[in-house]
Amino acid sequence: MSYTDIALLSLAVHCIVNYSALSSQHFEEDFSAGKTYRWLMWSIACFFFIDAIWGVLFDAQLIKAVYIVTVVYFILMTTMVFLWSRFVISYLQEENRLIKALYYIGRWFLVFVGTVLLLNVFFPIMFWFDENGAYHAGSMRYVTLLLQILMFLASTGYVMFTTKGAGKVRIRHHLAIGSFGICMSFMVILQVMYPLLPLYSIGCLLGTSVLHTFVLEDMKEDRRLELEELLRREQEQRQELGSARQLAYSDSLTGVKSTHAYVEAEKRVDERISCGELIEFAVIVFDVNGLKHVNDTLGHEAGDQLLKRACRLICVTFQHSPVFRIGGDEFVAMLEGQDYQNREALLESFESRVEENLKKGEVVLASGLAVYRPGIDHTYRRIFERADVRMYDRKSRLKAMGEGGIQ
Repeated sequence: MSYTDIALLSLAVHCIVNYSALSSQHFEEDFSAGKTYRWLMWSIACFFFIDAIWGVLFDAQLIKAVYIVTVVYFILMTTMVFLWSRFVISYLQEENRLIKALYYIGRWFLVFVGTVLLLNVFFPIMFWFDENGAYHAGSMRYVTLLLQILMFLASTGYVMFTTKGAGKVRIRHHLAIGSFGICMSFMVILQVMYPLLPLYSIGCLLGTSVLHTFVLEDMKEDRRLELEELLRREQEQRQELGSARQLAYSDSLTGVKSTHAYVEAEKRVDERISCGELIEFAVIVFDVNGLKHVNDTLGHEAGDQLLKRACRLICVTFQHSPVFRIGGDEFVAMLEGQDYQNREALLESFESRVEENLKKGEVVLASGLAVYRPGIDHTYRRIFERADVRMYDRKSRLKAMGEGGIQ
């Protein structure tokens, strides 16, 4: 087969295999790295087309036209490498030195080749044609190919080295990048040895075909997980809608547990205390500062937003504990397990955030923590009262900070 025939065949196979990515913008929505992948597939399709045009013009010995097409050829090759580096970054979704290096290398590779092509007009360092129309590769052509080989081999080596012990999804991602890198590295090396054969196009075709298999598998897996998530949410919604009890036990404004749920939780704690089952347990009482002032000056809608922000701050900090809204501006968190073990660090983090908010004029909450004392606290109420006293002490300190400034 001729040079042009191979390039045209590569273009045809590429368009058939990657038809969905090339033709549909929905591909960008269905796949996490879809936008970059789609641009990469289009750049490779254009590269195949230009490669075929190059063969036709070269056979016809239209040297001036071949020169222009050769410049376009190298621009498309560089664009493809640049988009490939962007795809690797968005597809792997990892943060490390190699990924950061790949980000900058892809960008500077684009600038480097553009500069070399510009200089090639005056100094034939990339390629040239002699008076007989024969094509000659310059030293910079081999440098650009060498840089590509190093990029492909480095990424392949990284993903293969870090695949061991990884999860199923990560292994699939790494195999995709590694397979593409192996195909391209091998074909680029052959291209260096045989500059007049369309081996680079063959490498792109093999690499993207393998890549396509993994990308489709990714999309199928993402859709399966999405359907499972939709089914799970539907089941939860049915349970919530079908249960009046669930509605009664949730605070309608903030979404945390309501006063009704709090009363039952208090009873359960008392039962566990009386049976000697409760060992590690703590209560934190929260009070939102300035709610009345906000309601009076800005309206109740602004007050509701203040409560939501306050509740969000509590829930984000104490993620593993039930949170109750027990009054207009009062919340309670019951700590057990992980949050109980980390209670001091969590409370310190929470109070630091509150003090920062105080400086910025954002939501401020007073908090007080009390730990259950076996053999001394015979009811939940005694634990709560200690926490409530400490909360009011904290409230006084926050007021003093607000009036005198935080030192």
